[in-house]
Amino acid sequence: MEAYKIWVRRNKDYVHSLESLASGLTWLLPERFSESEIGPEAVTAVLGMFTAVNDHIIDTIPTQVKTGSAEPSSFPYSLCITLLKDLETLVEVTAQHFYGDDKKWNFIAATEAMKALVRLALFRNSGYKMLLHGGETPNVEKGSGALNSQNGFGHLAKPGWQPGPGNLKNYHEKNSWNLEGRAMSALSRFGENARMASEPTWLHRVQHQHALMEPPLSVAERPTLSTIFAERGLRGALFMLGEVMFITRPLIYVLLIRKYGIRSWFPWCISLAVDLAGVGILSHVMMLRQSTEGRQLHLSELEKNELRRRKLLWALYLMRDPFFDKYTRKKLQSAERLLEPVPVIGILTSKIMELITGAQTRYTYMSGS
Repeated sequence: MEAYKIWVRRNKDYVHSLESLASGLTWLLPERFSESEIGPEAVTAVLGMFTAVNDHIIDTIPTQVKTGSAEPSSFPYSLCITLLKDLETLVEVTAQHFYGDDKKWNFIAATEAMKALVRLALFRNSGYKMLLHGGETPNVEKGSGALNSQNGFGHLAKPGWQPGPGNLKNYHEKNSWNLEGRAMSALSRFGENARMASEPTWLHRVQHQHALMEPPLSVAERPTLSTIFAERGLRGALFMLGEVMFITRPLIYVLLIRKYGIRSWFPWCISLAVDLAGVGILSHVMMLRQSTEGRQLHLSELEKNELRRRKLLWALYLMRDPFFDKYTRKKLQSAERLLEPVPVIGILTSKIMELITGAQTRYTYMSGS
């Protein structure tokens, strides 16, 4: 496995080209595969998992261990979530083919339960940070946000941390995309090179040995539930409640569909209510400007963008039954009949309508989880 990781990291462009070629070749599958959805979905799932594993290998290039840096998580939660999402459509199609429309929800519920457990574990392991894209994207602040990480939820570093030379160097390197960052980085490198040139060789050896004997600098401890409740109080509890509601909402939705059926309004309304309540709680927390200790209380830019993304996902409720069957489908069919006489546009509208109708029949295409 290590040999494969090294090969992937050395041939990133070649690997991406192979993935694009394989994805394009799926359009040339033999006609017999079109008789069943299992074949195409299996190929798509395998390619998606292959791509996810390779991207994870490339993104986790080992770097030199820095003094005072926190130990990274040993379990690839983000990769696990991505693999489950790549598999869920294949699970749905296979379960429907062999067990029927009713019993397929047992398998979908099991898949959603596994995703919820992994996301809850990631939520806890990350120090109760907001999950970005359902946990597929690491919630790591960039640039100056790293220096003020104690301001946000899940960034409850202990006070007393000082930005030493190594931290300032990393800070300038992370901000090298702007003019100030490039200038400060250049000055830092110039000063370091000048100091290294002026110091004798024996002093370098003594400093190196001394550094090896010195204990590592204290690192920011991962916050616990008691820490968040003690420092954030009600605001911390509300934040965690909103995030847990977002994580468990798909599982609640599937379990209700399994009990009441896809045509029932009850699962649709409860799922929408949980979504609205969860995002509403997080938005309310974001608007609270001051904590009880007088420090600035805000979400990072990544977390604000995640909130906007979650609000956009509400549009998927227009495509879920029973709302789709009762309202959206009629509007789309009216638009299709209206545009059908128009050259080219009529054909495109018909194709789009076929794609939407086909995708709407799959829970995993419209789950938004």
